[in-house]
Amino acid sequence: MKTERNILVAFILNMFFSMLEFFGGLFTGSVAIVSDSIHDFGDAMSIGVSYFLERKSKKKPNDKYTYGYLRFSVLGGLITTIILISGSFLVIYNSILRILDPVEINYNGMIIFAIIGVVINFLAAYFTRDGDSLNQKAVNLHMLEDVLGWVVVLIGAVVMRFTDISIIDPVMSILVAIFILYNSLRNFKDILDIFLGKTPNEINLEHLKEHLMEIDGIIDVHHLHVWTLDGINHYATLHAVTNDDVVNIKHLIREELEEHGIGHVTIELENGNEKCDECECHTKEIVHEHHHHHHHH
Repeated sequence: MKTERNILVAFILNMFFSMLEFFGGLFTGSVAIVSDSIHDFGDAMSIGVSYFLERKSKKKPNDKYTYGYLRFSVLGGLITTIILISGSFLVIYNSILRILDPVEINYNGMIIFAIIGVVINFLAAYFTRDGDSLNQKAVNLHMLEDVLGWVVVLIGAVVMRFTDISIIDPVMSILVAIFILYNSLRNFKDILDIFLGKTPNEINLEHLKEHLMEIDGIIDVHHLHVWTLDGINHYATLHAVTNDDVVNIKHLIREELEEHGIGHVTIELENGNEKCDECECHTKEIVHEHHHHHHHH
């Protein structure tokens, strides 16, 4: 499993590096480096979580999880994103404190660290570059930010080395944190949409319904629901009214939906003179009848 192995490599690199970096930050006196190490450590932890959840998401559907485990991958993305968001706030807070109360910084040490940082994180980003799950995207986003963060730190360190304006350090931290925050919040929204059962962004329901109604022999389509398990695998259920050959109609509906990227379809067929109870009244109370006398011997 390529995705998993990539995530594992990224995890090991990041974990090892965040430790190194934490001490480096203390040693150089750079808040940009210390706060980045906290963020890197958070990344490493969330990548670890992502790794296990990504592996779990590959399991086949069973009686307990009839849709399979794809949502576990999305959950990995969620945890990762939450860690990033809180990390960003932490970094911003620390940087503001540092602006108010500047500290002596060892610029040469900082430059050396930043170079190592760029290299290691570039490798990690390179390893996680492909993969389309939202979890994988979250992990790769991390890696890219890390590279970006380090490039910024490196430039800042060089500038400070020659100008001695130490406020550049916390200001850089804040800029990187805002960038991370912005991307994380976008990712967060995508993930929430999935958990809340929102129609996938690339699917226009009105449009889809029109296409289905155009199929020869279909009188009406209603109760069309589309949702996604992980942002990639889409599901749909619908009721279709027809008086034509059922097998053919089902085939045409499946074909149409497949063109829209929906792989799993459940179709309820009704004929023209059948009354679909749910058509007239959407808010109809469903009456639960209690059947008592079912004794199994």
